[in-house]
Amino acid sequence: MSAVFSVERLSKSFGGLKVNHDISLSMAAGERLALIGPNGAGKTTFVNLVTGRIRPSQGAVRLGGEDMTAVSAVGRVRRGLVRTFQVTRLFSEMTPEEHMLLALLQRAGRATRILARFRGDAALSDEAADILATLGLTEVARRPVAEIAYGQQRLLEIAIAMAQRPKVLLLDEPAAGVPSSDTPLIERALERLPPELAVLMIEHDMDLVFRFAKRVIVLAAGEVIFQGLPGEVAQDEKVREAYLGSYAHAGR
Repeated sequence: MSAVFSVERLSKSFGGLKVNHDISLSMAAGERLALIGPNGAGKTTFVNLVTGRIRPSQGAVRLGGEDMTAVSAVGRVRRGLVRTFQVTRLFSEMTPEEHMLLALLQRAGRATRILARFRGDAALSDEAADILATLGLTEVARRPVAEIAYGQQRLLEIAIAMAQRPKVLLLDEPAAGVPSSDTPLIERALERLPPELAVLMIEHDMDLVFRFAKRVIVLAAGEVIFQGLPGEVAQDEKVREAYLGSYAHAGR
């Protein structure tokens, strides 16, 4: 099966410091992949390289066979490579519905128009409602963001990303800051994402990672030290030493 997304020997150095070195991976349509690693492993730099926020020292990023390495961050989003962020970037007084309409207008190149003019646009409203329903946000669609739970705010960020019609979705710690009682909301929402969508998740919650991912890649000191099945990762000695520690030794 051909890759919908791949990186080839991706590297980044800042002066003499190698933050990412010779990273290669690929994803097929519909794949659920987790990228994990200890703090300082280079995960954030990797995401910034992939999404075009910084330029690599060497290597290539490809989407559907097209070389994205010289394409801007905005150009990558328009071609279907979309990410979320570790920290929410929402407007507290706006509702989820308004956020979605704004995201859809931005995708259509009409974000400079007055939002109120498009509330009666049936096509936009239906698409916004469908995405919010997929992420389990229908009941809070018309409440200000400041009044909804933080876990729901994280889901809204995923919904906004879905408004861009991604082919590949990068989730940067979707459960970060979410109370453990709300983690099931994230998990159920991820299960409802389109089956053809390739999803790469970076996350520290190992329980969520092992339930979500069909394949796991472990990054340590800027290099890939493991690629394999979730059931195998905790048995790898390099992973146990670099990241999982007591979690792996507990046999989880």
